[in-house]
Amino acid sequence: MSMTDVLIVGAGPTGLVLACDLARRGVAVRIVDRSPAPPRTSRAKGPNPRSLEILDDLGVAEEVLAAGSAPLPMLKYRDRRPVAEADPWADSAPSPDARYDRGWLIAQWRLEGILRDRLAGYGVRVEPGREVVGLAQGQDGGDGGHVDVTYADGPAGRARYVVGCDGAHSSVRKLLGIPFEGTTAEDQVMVCGDVDLADGVLDRTRWHQWFDEDGAVMLCPIPGTRTGWWFQAGPERDGRGRPLAPTADGFRRLLAHHTALPGRDLTRAELLSTYRVNVRMADRFRAGRVLLAGDAAHVHAIAGGLGMNTGIQDAFNLGWKLGLVLAGHADAELLDTYEEERLPVAARTLDLTSERLRATLEAIRRPGGGLDTAITPDTTGLGVGYRWSSLAAGDRTPQAERPGPHAGDRAQQPEQPGPRAGDRAPDAPCADAATGVRTRLHRVFAGPRTTVLGFGPGSAAVLRETADAYGGGAGVRVCRVYAAHEDRAGAEPGAVVDDAGHASAAYGTGASGDTGAGTVVVVRPDHHVGVLGPADDARSVREYLRRLHGTGRSAERSPGMVDAVR
Repeated sequence: MSMTDVLIVGAGPTGLVLACDLARRGVAVRIVDRSPAPPRTSRAKGPNPRSLEILDDLGVAEEVLAAGSAPLPMLKYRDRRPVAEADPWADSAPSPDARYDRGWLIAQWRLEGILRDRLAGYGVRVEPGREVVGLAQGQDGGDGGHVDVTYADGPAGRARYVVGCDGAHSSVRKLLGIPFEGTTAEDQVMVCGDVDLADGVLDRTRWHQWFDEDGAVMLCPIPGTRTGWWFQAGPERDGRGRPLAPTADGFRRLLAHHTALPGRDLTRAELLSTYRVNVRMADRFRAGRVLLAGDAAHVHAIAGGLGMNTGIQDAFNLGWKLGLVLAGHADAELLDTYEEERLPVAARTLDLTSERLRATLEAIRRPGGGLDTAITPDTTGLGVGYRWSSLAAGDRTPQAERPGPHAGDRAQQPEQPGPRAGDRAPDAPCADAATGVRTRLHRVFAGPRTTVLGFGPGSAAVLRETADAYGGGAGVRVCRVYAAHEDRAGAEPGAVVDDAGHASAAYGTGASGDTGAGTVVVVRPDHHVGVLGPADDARSVREYLRRLHGTGRSAERSPGMVDAVR
């Protein structure tokens, strides 16, 4: 029986992001899905700013931006008349440390198509019609273990690791016997679908929201279509108050009842579904060599649009860890940090989305209230970090200040200049030291490597030691960040110039002078800070890199990492 490194079950955004991240590392990966063909579903409305950073790292952000549109102002109605307009993003703008200040509207099927194309570029294609019905973990004499996988049809398979990205009704989770505790609010029901409206009947530069005392209809234009709209509404109900299943005629009746449009203006309705508010989470994200990600691990209220985004961010946290373990650089215990980091974030997300749903339901009782209530700085994903993690080396935060299991963002923490270990590593515009070409720190970080940044002349020694130990393909890059006034004669390849001071401001290093210890920052492959401290503390850098990448040149080499194509 042939062995693959990682089998991914489920080819939605979570599974596809994980597959792309692993494939570019040279990992032998398979991705299967029970559906006989890619489902054409809109569902999630698009990536938030943090997910856009991840898609940029994978080399597909520009295509995603071109295929979608910026989020639209919300036009709100009462009794069929417009009463208010809100643009939650009116006051936001890109900043030096965050290129993306808002999410992006794109149909989920279109995003999945872009990711499938990127994956195919690595020689990996989704295998449709493959339903997993059995998992058995066993031991090998050679590499220590494997998972035997049984399918409903076709030959069995074997993988070193299996990741269930197969949604809220996950077969993988059920086969593991992992509880999915939580609640389903049977009274909080919404019917959804993709519809066509007669051309020109509604302004496509607005997200239209009708909220009445007896129900609601929401229509958002689907980017890339001329007459397509996302339709969401409170359901029709029978004489006993029970929600009716969605139908095209039912959508027409809802449209006519709540809006000034006649039902006949709705010319097509498909992909109809009923959404109930589920707030559930697996009590563990790993069982031996099988892991869970995305909706298979956690589901929550739709408010804030964090479902797909939390899954994408799960995948980006897990991919580099699987890659380093499979390459033989890191011990398998590194995989324990996936649950250690992402389970508290999922718990926090359940709390956040439930609170935003409560606030939104309260807001729409009043004329002018709408879905803008669900949009807060927390929903960007940019504040999510892991200060409590065992991978947050050298975090001197007193234990009493550390976030508990329901905190996933740094907004709750006392502010101080620059990030701390565990936080998202800020972006910053800069210039290539050799060519002067404009670039950004996140572009320096892009690709499947750990990055060691050095600020100030005093960082030269630790950068040189790191390059000597890990240069030549061991998955670590070094980057000297020069201040504008520093002499750059003989600058190392890959060095950048912080010509406007944004990088030193973002990392709290101060202006780099010609003397002093300088600062060193180890940035994990998922853009989170592992170590931040004085550059003369080479031991902390050395120990951290040894944990992730082994001893360097003597360690087993990666099976051939591939940088994202720009």
